[in-house]
Amino acid sequence: MLKKGSKLNSILTGSCPKCQEESMYLEKNPYIVSKIFKMHDTCSHCGTRYKMEPSFFYGAMYVSYGLSIAFGVAAFIISNVFIGLGLIDSFIAIVITLILTYPVILRLSRNIWINMFVHFDKDWKNKQR
Repeated sequence: MLKKGSKLNSILTGSCPKCQEESMYLEKNPYIVSKIFKMHDTCSHCGTRYKMEPSFFYGAMYVSYGLSIAFGVAAFIISNVFIGLGLIDSFIAIVITLILTYPVILRLSRNIWINMFVHFDKDWKNKQR
């Protein structure tokens, strides 16, 4: 389903956006909160630097905001429209959804942010260091 070389593959798997050979993160599980932001400095396959400049991932905050809104709206629609909960209960459902999915939202926002700037290169092996 997720074809190697697609942005969606790199975003959902957290793999290197240039070669998609390895994970950018030291710990793949985002729910180990103490290691949620721990990343490799470079890709061991293609040598891509993940932190291209100081504070590079601050821009991911904007992506995180958008993802949080999307998850919140989805939680509201599911709880209010499909399940039929009241407004207070729907608000509680939104808060619980955001708390439970926050580590995933953080990782997804970083993955989306870096994929906006680094593109897949199928010939990365030929261009090595």
